[in-house]
Amino acid sequence: MAVTGFGEIAEKLRRSTVVIHARGRGSGSGVIWSSDGTIVTNAHVVRSAQVSLQLWDGREFDATVATRDPRRDLAVLRIDARNLPLALVADSSQVRPGELAIAIGNPLGFVGALTTGVIHAVGPLHGLGSRSWVQADVRLAPGNSGGPLADARGRVIGINTMVAGRLALAIPSDVVRNFLSAGPSDAWLGVTVRPVRVPRSNAAHASSHTFGLMVLEVEPRSPASSASLLPGDILLGTEQEAFTLLADLWQVLEGSGPRLVRLEFLRGDYSRVRCVTVQLGVLNASRSFAAA
Repeated sequence: MAVTGFGEIAEKLRRSTVVIHARGRGSGSGVIWSSDGTIVTNAHVVRSAQVSLQLWDGREFDATVATRDPRRDLAVLRIDARNLPLALVADSSQVRPGELAIAIGNPLGFVGALTTGVIHAVGPLHGLGSRSWVQADVRLAPGNSGGPLADARGRVIGINTMVAGRLALAIPSDVVRNFLSAGPSDAWLGVTVRPVRVPRSNAAHASSHTFGLMVLEVEPRSPASSASLLPGDILLGTEQEAFTLLADLWQVLEGSGPRLVRLEFLRGDYSRVRCVTVQLGVLNASRSFAAA
């Protein structure tokens, strides 16, 4: 299907897309959300404290991470620049299956790469909880994360985040708007996790636990690091309630201000359930709560 002025639409979208470099983390993409230097990307793109980015015209800036929410996998960066070519944003609730989708990003070092496809669905995806996604059959690769998914008019309808099977999943633009209007969140543990089945060797000690979240990575100077959680640990839940979905962890972390959360987890030979107290809502929490 031919789209009138498609080349110009694609070029404008490229100008609103940035390359993000996080030290030691490779590169990703971001979207210029406002002309005064506000950039939206994925939280998993900017795990490093030192972030720089490059604009379409080659200019480079050091960026400040203003807000980062791993639960929603969104982050806001700020740079000292004005009159930037901001992206036009559409209402993602109006997107319908079968519409043309355009993705711009920087996959595998190719800056401003474009791919097209059609919208498959907008809503939750089986196995990923109740979160809503803009699902499209566009081809994404490492480096596309944080970049725009747009409609045929070049208006952003989502932030490209990951791939599930043959579908690209993007965080809907309406979710991004809500994130920006809600302000900062401190519901941050500082771990990358993956749902797993609890090992059978633990059945005699915690027969009620069949689901867990394996810690794949712990961010330095995070609440999880301060609590001595380690890669390989399996989070089971709180002392009051077991986890049954990934979303259960984020519900436990919700809140604001300094607070303590008590988590149960498995480690090593998984022969016993351990407990740890995690301090949330405090920057650079000290290592005063050790795993028990």
